[in-house]
Amino acid sequence: MARVGILGGTFNPPHVAHLVCAQEARAQLSLDRVILMPVHTPPHKEAPGDPGGETRLELCQAAVRRDEGIEVSRLELDRGGASYTVDTLRALHDADPEDELTFILGGDQAQGLPTWRDPVTILELATLAVAEREGIGREDVRSRLAGLVPPGRVDFFDIPRLDISSSELRRRVAAGRPILHLVPDGVAELIAERRLYALPH
Repeated sequence: MARVGILGGTFNPPHVAHLVCAQEARAQLSLDRVILMPVHTPPHKEAPGDPGGETRLELCQAAVRRDEGIEVSRLELDRGGASYTVDTLRALHDADPEDELTFILGGDQAQGLPTWRDPVTILELATLAVAEREGIGREDVRSRLAGLVPPGRVDFFDIPRLDISSSELRRRVAAGRPILHLVPDGVAELIAERRLYALPH
C-alpha cells in the first residue's frame, strides 16, 4: 500500500509553485509520492495558447526530472476528452485498490468542489489535501464543504506565497522577458528550444 497524492492541472506551463505545492503536500502529509496529472481538456476553464497535451506532458516530465518523489502520469491525456477528477480517481483506485489516494487542490478549488461532477464519489475515493494560502482559510473551506466531506477526509497543509501563474509566464515569454528561476531549468530550456508561447513573427 502506498499513500499517493494527485495534483492535476493544465500545467501550461508547469512552474515552481506547482512543484512547491507537490513537495509540501508530500512532506507535510507523509505521502509516498505525488503524481502530476496534466489534463487532456479542462472542463472548467479555457487553455489559451495550449501547445498540446503531449508537449505539456513533456514540460511536466522536464520539471520533475530531478525529483524522485514526484511523478508524471499520462492517464488523462490517454483517456481524451474533458478531464473529470472523479474518472481519474476511479481509474487510479481500480489499478491499485490498496493505495490511499489524496487529491491535492487549492482553497479556492476546494470551495468549488460541490459543483464538480460527482463530488461525493470523489470524497469516497480520496482524501482532500487543501493548500492554505492567504485569503481563504480552513473555516471558509469547511463551511463550504459542510455536509459533503465525511469526518477525517480533508487535510490542510501550508505553502509559501509564490505569486507565479502559468498565464503570467506565457505573457512573459510572449514579451521576450526571462522566466529563469520561475520554472525549472528543463522547462525553460524546452520552452526556448521549441519557441513555445512566443508571438509568431
